[in-house]
Amino acid sequence: MNDFDNFKTTYFQECAELLDGLNDRLTDLDEGRADGETLHAIFRAVHSIKGGGGAFGFDRLVAFAHAFETVLDLARDRRIGLDPEVLALWHRAADALSDIVDAARSGNEIDAGFEHELIRQLRDAATAPEPGTPSSPVQQPDNTAPDVAVSPVRYHIRFAPKLEMFQRANEPQLIIRELKRLGEVTVQADTTRLPDLAALEPEYAYLSWDIDIATTAPRQAVEELFEFVADDCELTIEASDAGAAASHPGAEILAQQTTPGPVPQLAAASGTHSAEATPAVQSIRVDVQKVDRVVNLVGELVINNAMLMQCGADLPVDTAPGLINGLETLSKHLRELQESVMAMRAQPVKSVFMRMPRLVRELAAQLGKEAHLVITGEETEIDKTVIEQLADPLTHLLRNALDHGIELPAERQNLGKPAKGTIHLGAQHRSGRILIEIADDGHGIDRGKVLAKAESRGLIAAGASPTDMEIDNLIFLPGFSTADSVSNVSGRGVGMDVVRRNVQALGGRVTVDSREGVGSRFILSLPLTLAVLDGMAVAVGKETYIVPLTNIIESLRPQAAHIHPIVGAGDVLAVRGEYVPLIYLHRAFGVPGAVSDPSLGIVVIVECDGEKRIGLVVDELLGQRQVVVKSIEANYDPIEGIGGATILGSGRVALILDIARLHDACGQIGSRPAACPEAAPILHQPARI
Repeated sequence: MNDFDNFKTTYFQECAELLDGLNDRLTDLDEGRADGETLHAIFRAVHSIKGGGGAFGFDRLVAFAHAFETVLDLARDRRIGLDPEVLALWHRAADALSDIVDAARSGNEIDAGFEHELIRQLRDAATAPEPGTPSSPVQQPDNTAPDVAVSPVRYHIRFAPKLEMFQRANEPQLIIRELKRLGEVTVQADTTRLPDLAALEPEYAYLSWDIDIATTAPRQAVEELFEFVADDCELTIEASDAGAAASHPGAEILAQQTTPGPVPQLAAASGTHSAEATPAVQSIRVDVQKVDRVVNLVGELVINNAMLMQCGADLPVDTAPGLINGLETLSKHLRELQESVMAMRAQPVKSVFMRMPRLVRELAAQLGKEAHLVITGEETEIDKTVIEQLADPLTHLLRNALDHGIELPAERQNLGKPAKGTIHLGAQHRSGRILIEIADDGHGIDRGKVLAKAESRGLIAAGASPTDMEIDNLIFLPGFSTADSVSNVSGRGVGMDVVRRNVQALGGRVTVDSREGVGSRFILSLPLTLAVLDGMAVAVGKETYIVPLTNIIESLRPQAAHIHPIVGAGDVLAVRGEYVPLIYLHRAFGVPGAVSDPSLGIVVIVECDGEKRIGLVVDELLGQRQVVVKSIEANYDPIEGIGGATILGSGRVALILDIARLHDACGQIGSRPAACPEAAPILHQPARI
């Protein structure tokens, strides 16, 4: 990849960040959370995308962004109002801008005339503001103290761009135009750096400027106009009228800035807090493939460290104490390295969540419904590999909530609900996993309709009496749909089964909680990372299994009197007044020679989805392990109740249990011998539970 391609890649990465920020700010405007900076931030995002696009010759992108920023500029001047129609237009423009950027990134040509109608609407909004429209619901900052006359402060600015400024898509003329918004400006161009015509490079910035401005705005407002060019110019800002400066509302700030300096120094000095300034976060862009390579290497180190620890454990303690201590220290440092590498891969789910408001807006308009998407926990971090697989499940669940959950406005009002429905999309950490919730306040799952459709399709026996949970789970069957007709939104039954399949492929699960007339809630429970986990090694016969440490509540050797059989269901264990279903792993996976009496073995009580508890009957505990997760599906057939495999220090393969799927496969009450028959050892033949 040459330098030009590197610059282009960096530009598109910045575009993604700018578009995320643009949508965030537009949402702030919609929900009344905006402040005086919001419109400026929106304008800067569009302008920055336009500037970079011009540098790379993306003419259609530049033309559209120019029409968009023209309207934004008028709104900043309070020359057009921010009524709902204008905000809706801005949302559509932001969506279209995102599509044009994506097309430029992929090299695909978007349809001819794709943006023409939006450009026309933007120009209409810019040329025909409604008279008498309220200037803006956004509260502009008040830079003057009440009832106090403020004299303008005069500043002299020496602005000398570096030769390469134009190549970074920065335009000095725009900065000067912005200065004029703050007060009276006098500009004198300095042409001393202009070379002879024969030596002139058309892409170089040769001119410098001496600028005088008289403004009542604080000095910080002047400095902020130069923040995008701080590294591309030589800049000094001096208060040329000390007397007026002393009476200015920001005088206490100006007094600290008697020595002119470059913008970064001025910005640091202009904070309004007396405490130490918060250090700036420094970051670098790294190719994801390089990070993945490091993750893989750390995984191999973990395996090799386990083998070395196994060898050290076989040695007498007094034979090589230095070697054993060194291995323990190495293990400690390796764990810290692993945690640091995993933190590098962790990303906020915001990158996926921010795509969803557009989906809700467009689909609600298509269905003639009104819906408001509330997003919480978007800063919750999860492994990048998991994030990449979240888009499809979330898209299907949100479409389902709008199409089948949220009612039409008139119907909602008849039911005593607000005309606009609410959908909640949230994320949080719990018990070493991430829970993602999609909830709506619609009419919930019509269980009667679901049951009738399932009976008509032969998915359930006629006259059966399934529980509410079993009925709710029918919607995840392939080809199942309650839609009366097929449309481009639903009706083919290919949505919810995709959700469950994709989530299970990530080692997660989906649960449903629905109340008719109140709404539905879908919860995705996902692992934080797919690479390394902490687990407890347990022995079952001659086999070893890994139980994820985050699922374990306790382990114990029960008394025989505390084990109670349930006819046709299995055994339960009485623990401190509660009954915990038992799953015999040797029955579930067909392992011969294992302990079958829980009172002679160990019961590991585990938790799935933060609510359900089950007891795993094993022979013994072998100790805690940090294991590298290897995919079963990529190397073998899928196995119910197994989430992956790992290589132990002895070189043997151990299977990693998926507690939630194991619970589902062996029944809701306990391990049913009829459902979990004796079979050959799992490593030789998959047990079909």
